[in-house]
Amino acid sequence: MAAALAALLLATPAAGILAEESRHLTAILVVARDELPDPYFADSVVLVLNNLGDSPAGIIINHPTRIPVAELFPDLKNLTRLPDVIYFGGPVEVSSVWFLFRAARPPEKNTAIEAFEGVYLSGSRELLLKLLTRERPMEGLKIFVGHAGWGPGQLEGEVARGDWKLEHAEAAAIFSGKYDHRKPGAQTPKDGA
Repeated sequence: MAAALAALLLATPAAGILAEESRHLTAILVVARDELPDPYFADSVVLVLNNLGDSPAGIIINHPTRIPVAELFPDLKNLTRLPDVIYFGGPVEVSSVWFLFRAARPPEKNTAIEAFEGVYLSGSRELLLKLLTRERPMEGLKIFVGHAGWGPGQLEGEVARGDWKLEHAEAAAIFSGKYDHRKPGAQTPKDGA
């Protein structure tokens, strides 16, 4: 799986989300209720972004896979000793690679959109490689495969039913690993999702 993701990331152009093409985003965390029966969303915390399209989309932020970041980027020798792994972002387009990163200002060339203050979302291969060559490559950076999505009104219905509770999106919590954990049976790309 890691080899396939690396090939995909290195062979495809930047994702189609550009700052100039998107409206201002609003972001919130939704936390799955205990014992949510959906195997993809059980025990999940999802950063939900509105205004990306006709309905909410998001990234599951707390399902680490067993795939080391270094395995996706074998040419970047600075990553070989890092313990960081790729995260399962959701069951939609699991062949896509997304990342969240912290920055004081937007990157140049409209390669990312601001998810909320100081946190950006991108699928740009060029930008990700630039971030990975920093002195501390994974500081303020999380890499995901796939994303989550809902049809119009679907997430609102799930919240009303009690499947999700809402929390304020905070960068410190997302990047500190506060929410990171896996429940037995939660699926990730390595596990066959």
